[in-house]
Amino acid sequence: MNSVNNLITHEGRTRLENELDYLWRIERRTLVHCITEAAAQGDRSENAEYKEGKRRLREIDRRIRFLMKRLEVLKVVNYSPEQEGKVYFGAWVELEGESGEVVHYRIVGSDELNPKNNAISVDSPMARALIGKAINDEVIVHTPGGAREWSINLIQYKPFD
Repeated sequence: MNSVNNLITHEGRTRLENELDYLWRIERRTLVHCITEAAAQGDRSENAEYKEGKRRLREIDRRIRFLMKRLEVLKVVNYSPEQEGKVYFGAWVELEGESGEVVHYRIVGSDELNPKNNAISVDSPMARALIGKAINDEVIVHTPGGAREWSINLIQYKPFD
């Protein structure tokens, strides 16, 4: 995996660490207790609560292992004042399309993708076109749907209000 795929914002790393902590300290412990109670009820071969609990425990353990390994290789990219005025990793960008539509995106690592919150991967065509650009620059984004032209209206390293 190339190093760009290992980049993450401080907020993104905190979210993953919180998820790991929750899964390990709360959800897993609660589930183990439920499985123990279900097992005490007798025949496990026909005990749906026991079987479902064990299945869910495997899912949680798999996610815990993934998060532990992933957190070892992630590199937090912190904001630097030299970034001001240009689009780099972690930036919130306001763009205006040819038809006047205005969109907002944040450039993040693959572990932070969230289309609902307009968090796009640094590896996406949009992010690749924006990196290093400044306010009022025009960018052409090549996507499977064709090329689109955008103008950069605003760049900041804190969330839009």
